[in-house]
Amino acid sequence: MECRHCASPLEKPGDFCLVCREENTEAVVLEAARDRVTLTMLAAEDDRDRTEPVLGETTITTTPEDGENEPIELRNFAGLVGDEIRRKRPEEVYAGGDRTVIRAVREDVHHTFYRVDADDPVGEVRERRGTRALDVVETPPVEKIGGSHSTLIGGRTGMQAIQTVAGHPHVKKVIPGPIDAGGNGSQSGLRAKVTRADDGGNVRMLLRDGSSVQENRIVTTARDREMGERIRADLNDVLAEDEFR
Repeated sequence: MECRHCASPLEKPGDFCLVCREENTEAVVLEAARDRVTLTMLAAEDDRDRTEPVLGETTITTTPEDGENEPIELRNFAGLVGDEIRRKRPEEVYAGGDRTVIRAVREDVHHTFYRVDADDPVGEVRERRGTRALDVVETPPVEKIGGSHSTLIGGRTGMQAIQTVAGHPHVKKVIPGPIDAGGNGSQSGLRAKVTRADDGGNVRMLLRDGSSVQENRIVTTARDREMGERIRADLNDVLAEDEFR
């Protein structure tokens, strides 16, 4: 394959061009199982007239280990997948499948992962990218947190959950609410869940810690309920991968 900008040869389809310093892949889709990950590289939406939407596909495999060797094997596996993502330098990464593998890869590459759950993840991503035109917020997560209530339940863990949500590129602001100490205390440890989007595309995140409950407003870049629901699903998947759910 040649670079779509300067026609220099690329070692693998969709690689970042080291000659003209331009990207060729806008999005990477991961289909993850515990023993293999398939990466599909997608071109930018505005290149569809001159470039095939699917630039290429790569599969990386591993032999899962048990016991004390498993963490090392999983880390090495995630590193190989991460190397493939880094050589593409995509703007977006979508992932579906095994949460353990996805979490390990996300820790290796530090991209925001959009979760996809479908029989045809590549087809779903192409559809989502064709209909979604949401603004991206570059503000650091800590600067997105504000409001009149500065106390968060769960202490440091509660703040980590809030910052996990605030780190999403389509979240503009997180506004902590008052704490209700009269909830049901049957759950142990802090739990977080993002609730259904309103008509304006904004959502709310419930933090629960023992008998305490806190509702936090999340302002997104979505313009309607449908787009807000996609952000809600992304946020709940990230919280689950970070074991807040």
